Amino acid sequence: MSVESRKSDQHDDQHDHEPTMPSDVTSYVSPFDRFATAAEKFVSRAWFFAICVLLVVIWAPSYFLFQNVDTWQLVINTATTIITFLLVALLQNTQSRENNAVQHKLNAIADGLADLMTHMASDDPTVRPLKKDVIELRDAVGLEQKESS
Repeated sequence: MSVESRKSDQHDDQHDHEPTMPSDVTSYVSPFDRFATAAEKFVSRAWFFAICVLLVVIWAPSYFLFQNVDTWQLVINTATTIITFLLVALLQNTQSRENNAVQHKLNAIADGLADLMTHMASDDPTVRPLKKDVIELRDAVGLEQKESS
């Protein structure tokens, strides 16, 4: 079984069963994910913004080359639409992976806190309300997956 199919199976299992904990996450990062991360780092720099501004500054006087307002506008509209379309796809990939990583961390924190609360409730009989809080905390782990289904 390939790494990608195992990753796909794990991804499907995550949505069907228990929430994923950090120890369940593999270190495998697909080539597309690595590319998306590199693109995100590239476009988040100030000099990339400067390049975009320079593109507009170069485009503005290019009207004299095209001699036609429609062609002149079509050039910038097409270029910016293509760049925007591709960047949105790449940045969405990066954002989704970052959100998943944060969720895995929150799941681990909630699980550890629930274990601590369970231990505290079992040692002290006066802390009975803590058991209800443990149940609510454990129910909250993976809640984003239940609500988005």
